Amino acid sequence: MSVTRTGEPETAVGPDPHRWWALVVIALAQLMVVLDATIVNIALPSAQRALGMSDGNRQWVITAYTLAFGGLLLLGGRIADLVGRKRTFVIGLIGFAVASGLGGAATTSGMLFGARALQGAFAALLAPSALSLLTTTFTDPKERGKAFGIYGALAGSGAAIGFIVGGLLTEYLNWRWCLYVNIPIAVIAVFGAFGLLRDRPGHRNVRLDVPGAVLGCGGLVAIVYGVSEANSHGWSDPLVLGLITGGIALLAVFVWWQSRAPSPLLPLHIVKDRNRAGCFLTMGLAIIGMFGVFLFMTYYLQVILGYSPVKTGLAFLPLTVAIIIGSTQISARLLPHVAPRMLMVPGMLLASAGVAMFTRLTVESDYAGELLPGLMLMGLGMGLTFMPVFATATAGVAPQDAGVTSATVNTSQQVGGSIGTALLNTIATTASTAYITAHLRNPAQKALIVKEGVVHGYTVAIWWATAIMLLAGLVAGLMVTAKAPKHAPSDAAVPESVA
Repeated sequence: MSVTRTGEPETAVGPDPHRWWALVVIALAQLMVVLDATIVNIALPSAQRALGMSDGNRQWVITAYTLAFGGLLLLGGRIADLVGRKRTFVIGLIGFAVASGLGGAATTSGMLFGARALQGAFAALLAPSALSLLTTTFTDPKERGKAFGIYGALAGSGAAIGFIVGGLLTEYLNWRWCLYVNIPIAVIAVFGAFGLLRDRPGHRNVRLDVPGAVLGCGGLVAIVYGVSEANSHGWSDPLVLGLITGGIALLAVFVWWQSRAPSPLLPLHIVKDRNRAGCFLTMGLAIIGMFGVFLFMTYYLQVILGYSPVKTGLAFLPLTVAIIIGSTQISARLLPHVAPRMLMVPGMLLASAGVAMFTRLTVESDYAGELLPGLMLMGLGMGLTFMPVFATATAGVAPQDAGVTSATVNTSQQVGGSIGTALLNTIATTASTAYITAHLRNPAQKALIVKEGVVHGYTVAIWWATAIMLLAGLVAGLMVTAKAPKHAPSDAAVPESVA
């Protein structure tokens, strides 16, 4: 297929002959970033004992990463546009590896929290560079569908893979290897990037919007931090209310400033586009439900059913396989021929049906009969959804906006994951406490009542997760009106040329 470029001299015509090997490098880096959102979950009890963390502080091993990642993604995307995606991709990989080494060698909880925040900051530079490199490498609609299918499968299943890897490393080595494992992955990806990735130089006309970065990142961090603190302080706590209110106010000022800034951090025409806005909302809502379920299933399997870390990780394997099948074998094959929402809406309906099955959990539920069907339905639905979300959100973007658009997709993931974990966990804790208080009459049955109360809290929160996923399907159906890529205008099907 002939590919042309306007406005810049072209050094090559046609697709990159090494593009599929380049996809391996990009996918490897993306998998590393996504893994780190969950890989330490199963290792957290061991790390807590080793470093003497309190129960109140242990959450920062997770939150420090997602806060830095989600809060800095827009800035990372704009930096990628400014200095070039390949350069920021390599810098992000090196920085991520160094931060992982510091975390693995941590001797205090503060050192571990700081290393996790540093990982998140470099991930915010790496992730948008990876997605925009994918966008510029694959321009043929058919090949682009396959590439985004693989990318979407990693984005959706990476969190589940993190549980498996985390369980294996924790049980057979120790918790520190959940961080050290990133170093060899990053080294391989760096060498691959130098040899295989092609990219045009950065856009010198792009300028960093410092006030926008402060307002946007500050608002996101305040909201996510406020929601995470609601788990321990309650929603009526002045700190929580102040953080959430302040974060909303900062984001409102951010939107106002973006309409007036000479070089906005997030050009509003990107989010004003109906299809992109629908994709961003669908992704955020879907991840809220998915991350909440990950949290509850992990604790349910280990605490209620008594699974080991490895067995817990392997229990998520069918979910991972289902996501990969839904993304690469169904969505990637159908997207060139059907409208994106024809995949996204059924995907969210399937996922919500799978999640709803978990509302029947008891203290003695059977994995094969009651958990496995829900995991497979949820995974298949997520796989159907992720691939068209990524492909549609980044289609038709001007080259100078590719990085920031990619960052916005990733921001919706990270912010959704942070909010979902904190919000649904607070709902579960409140429901559990109420149940135990109402039913604990005989002290001899305390252990059983406490277990039943915990499971009851999970099921209440899972009903909320089901409703949120249904809302994601409704948003996709009403807002994402894009046509199938093969029926779309040529500028939408081929948004950027090969560098």
